[in-house]
Amino acid sequence: MKKLLLAFLASGILFSCSKTEKDKQEKPMAKKPNILFIMTDDHGLQAISAYQGLYKDVAPTPNIDRIAHEGAIFTNAFCTNSICGPSRASIITGKYSHLNKYYKNEGNGPYSHFDADQITLPKILKDNGYQTAMVGKWHLHSVPQGFDYYNYHIAVDGQGYYWNPVYNQNGDTVQAKGYSTNLTTNYGLDWLKQQKGEEPFALFLQYKAPHRPWRPDSVYQHLFDGVEIPYPKTFDDDYASRELTAGKQMMEVGTYLNRQDLKLTPPEGLTPMERNVWLRTGDKGEYFSPSDTLEGEALKRWKYQRWIKDYLAVVRSVDDNIGKVLKYLDDNELTENTIVVYTSDQGFYLGDHGWFDKRFMYEPSLHMPLIVRYPKVVKAGQQIDKMVLNVDFAPSLLQAAGIEPDESMQGNDFFTLFEGENVPWRKAMYYHYYEYPKWHNVQPHYGVRTDRYKLIHYYYNIDVWELFDLQNDPDELHNIYDDPDNEELIQTLKIKMAELQKQYGDTSSVEDMKKITSDAMLTY
Repeated sequence: MKKLLLAFLASGILFSCSKTEKDKQEKPMAKKPNILFIMTDDHGLQAISAYQGLYKDVAPTPNIDRIAHEGAIFTNAFCTNSICGPSRASIITGKYSHLNKYYKNEGNGPYSHFDADQITLPKILKDNGYQTAMVGKWHLHSVPQGFDYYNYHIAVDGQGYYWNPVYNQNGDTVQAKGYSTNLTTNYGLDWLKQQKGEEPFALFLQYKAPHRPWRPDSVYQHLFDGVEIPYPKTFDDDYASRELTAGKQMMEVGTYLNRQDLKLTPPEGLTPMERNVWLRTGDKGEYFSPSDTLEGEALKRWKYQRWIKDYLAVVRSVDDNIGKVLKYLDDNELTENTIVVYTSDQGFYLGDHGWFDKRFMYEPSLHMPLIVRYPKVVKAGQQIDKMVLNVDFAPSLLQAAGIEPDESMQGNDFFTLFEGENVPWRKAMYYHYYEYPKWHNVQPHYGVRTDRYKLIHYYYNIDVWELFDLQNDPDELHNIYDDPDNEELIQTLKIKMAELQKQYGDTSSVEDMKKITSDAMLTY
């Protein structure tokens, strides 16, 4: 009897196991999440009201804010090279510039061209059953790979026009009519409407806006008439203690915005060449004023008001269009199973330190907006303060889709941060910028940032170090590198920097770094 009972139990166990395996085989696989990756160009956190910045009341962004309210907002997302093309390359490869080999936009040499044959996020998604598309700004000086459909700006060296832009649509040149932000959205929605199968989709919706030259849609030409936009508290920075770095740039609002940026009208009778010279006056700091009486501090503030209103009006159109896309997801019951990411390729100075543009490792351009919604995983209303990098984007989205990231990717999976505060995570980040002198005369530099301190080394034709205490000096106005009391701190940060350089493989000599900058250098 005992033998029979054991045999019966054994058969029951075997039956149970075989039934479980059968159930697993018959149970349908969970549908992979769709991915909507929305990226703008040069959108500073200050101009997103979910970040509670300077413009939150005068220029709110309700649709971007909706993503944050229904998902998570990252307060310390950083780019690793604050310039358009290189940051985009890091986003899709998950690798620093020195590994994906796209260091800078300018130069037309081997260091300013993206090798599209390398492994990228869209290629891996496509290879794993995703329908993939990219519309809008590509700006990688190469034909996109890994997309079933692409439709990207090709004029002005890949920057594109705000009005009547020219697109490359799967190899065909298309002259479009209308406003680029609206057109890019429409192209993206047209593609989404064709996705009727079971395959998940990944749409990379990448707007030109709000990049220079900041041309608003016609409906928003006068959006801020009669409104005085507030000034950043560092607007009148005098660059004391940073004379050779911050003091030598060419991106001050009062000096380096040109006539075209400020939408001034050229005089009649100019030849095309003369007209272009007239419009570009200001690029090298040439003085001009719209009147004989407007000068000095009043002129600087007039330029800021005229420029920032255009910038914020351009952002308004972006926000409107994001609302259209979110509504499409709602109306087609796609919201629950779609990961929505909102980001920009880097931050931007919106009068901070008296500047426009980016490049420096200082906070306004180092920070990227990053907002993620995925109802199945991300609890609504979360705020993530851990340091996230643009090289994290590709491996994170792949992991969320149940796909193993490529071993070449250097980033971490930021979706693990939604699991709680005790998730092991980086305590410091590494940064490296190469392009010089065009545009804006920012010295090449690398640096390390911890939760409190930032150490930067400028190395091209100067040898200057900067140290900032972000707790006591969040606006980075006081370089304390030469304070003898900080010698031990500096050595600790230099050791950490060397560790990160080794970890990420950026171990070239300074002389070799200089060669990268010098390659096919474009000067003013």
